[in-house]
Amino acid sequence: MTTEYEVALSTWAYGGEAMGRLPDGRAVFVPFTLPGERVRLRLVEDKPRYARGETVELLETSPDRVAPRCPYYGRCGGCHYQHVNYPAQLAAKQAIVRDQLQRIGGFADPPVAPTVPSPRPWGYRNHIQLHLAPDGAVGFRARRSERVVPVEDCLLAAQPLREIIPRLNFEGESGVTRAHLRVGAGDEVLLWLRGEAPLPPPLTVDLPLSVVYTAPRGETFVMAGRGFLVMAVHGRLFRVSAASFFQVNLPVAEAMVSHVLERLPLTSETVLLELYSGVGLFSAFLASRVRQLVAVESSPSACDDFGFNLADEEGDIALYEAPVESVVEHLVRDGFRPDVVLLDPPRSGLSRPALDGLVALQPEVVVYVSCDPATLARDGKRLRRHGYRLVEATPFDMFPQTYHIETVSLWRRG
Repeated sequence: MTTEYEVALSTWAYGGEAMGRLPDGRAVFVPFTLPGERVRLRLVEDKPRYARGETVELLETSPDRVAPRCPYYGRCGGCHYQHVNYPAQLAAKQAIVRDQLQRIGGFADPPVAPTVPSPRPWGYRNHIQLHLAPDGAVGFRARRSERVVPVEDCLLAAQPLREIIPRLNFEGESGVTRAHLRVGAGDEVLLWLRGEAPLPPPLTVDLPLSVVYTAPRGETFVMAGRGFLVMAVHGRLFRVSAASFFQVNLPVAEAMVSHVLERLPLTSETVLLELYSGVGLFSAFLASRVRQLVAVESSPSACDDFGFNLADEEGDIALYEAPVESVVEHLVRDGFRPDVVLLDPPRSGLSRPALDGLVALQPEVVVYVSCDPATLARDGKRLRRHGYRLVEATPFDMFPQTYHIETVSLWRRG
C-alpha cells in the first residue's frame, strides 16, 4: 500500500510547485498547490534529501486559488499557475527571485522590486512551439515527460495563432518534429517547421501564412511567403527571421526596454558592450545614446536581422558574429574598456569563461537580463566576488500562468 502524508505547504519553490515538509524533515514539492494549503499526498519521487508528491486530497485551500481556464491544464506541461489568481502569481515570482538570490547567491537581503505585471495575462504569446505526436497531431509536452499531449487550442497564444492550431495536422511520416507559430505586426503569421528529412515535406497546410522548413543540418527553405516577420516595439519595427530569438510578450518587452533606458547612466561619451544582442531589441534604442556600441551574437540569422534593423542608425556600431566567450577574450587582449555592459544570456546563464571575460573588462555598470532566477543568482554570486554590488533586481512577468520569470538586474562596480 502506498504511504500517504498530510502536509502543510509553506512557500513557493522555483518550478511551479509549492513546498512543505515531510514528517522526517525533507522538503516535498507538490504541483498545482499553493502556500497556505494543506494536502494529503503520495510520493512520486523519493530522494534522500527531498521528494515530490501528487495531491490525493486537498484538505485546506488558499483564498488565492481559482479554477483553471484551460481543459488541458494538468496534462499539458506548458502552464503551472492557472490555479493561482494573478496578483498572487506576481507576488510568488517576486518571492522566488528573492529566495534564489538568498539561497544560491548568498545575498542576505537582496533588493528585489515588485514584479512588473503583464498587461495581458492571457493571449499574450506571439510565439508558440508545438511538438508532433507519432500520428502527426500537434501538441505540447506533458509535465516532466517527452510525451506529446495533442491540443486544439492554447489560451496563452495570441488570437491569430489560436485560430491556426486546430487546422495544423501532419502525416505521421512527414519527418516534421516541431512546428513553431509566430505572429507579427498586422497579424502576419509565420509557420516554422523543423524536421528530420533533408528536404521539406509536401506543403499540406492551406493557410495564408509564411512557411519555412529547417533540415537537421541547418539548411533552411522558404516554402511560402517571406521567411521572416516584422515586430513592433515602441513604434519601432524589427525584422525577425524564423530562427531568430525575440521576446514572446511584446508589451512586457516594451516595459523592459523602458526600464533599462531609465536606469542606464548613458551619455554621448559612453562605450557600451551588449552581449547576446539577438536581433538588436535593446541595441536599436541604445545606439543613438552612446559614443560607441559593440554587440556580440552567435546566431547567424539574428546577426543578419541585427544588421537590417540597425542599418539606418548613425554612429559607431560594431557587431561580432561569434560566441561571447571568444569575443570577450579578444576584447580583453585588445584593451577594450566599456563603461556599461548589457547582457541577455540564454537560460543556462553565463559560462565561466564568459563571466571571467566580462569582469576582466571592468565595466562600471552591468545590466543582466535573465530568464532564470537560479542562474542569475549563481552568476550574481560570482559578480559579487569580483567587486560588483547588486543595486536592484526587477522581475517582469513575461510569461503569465507559468513559473518562468524574466528579471532585469543592475550591478555597479566598487
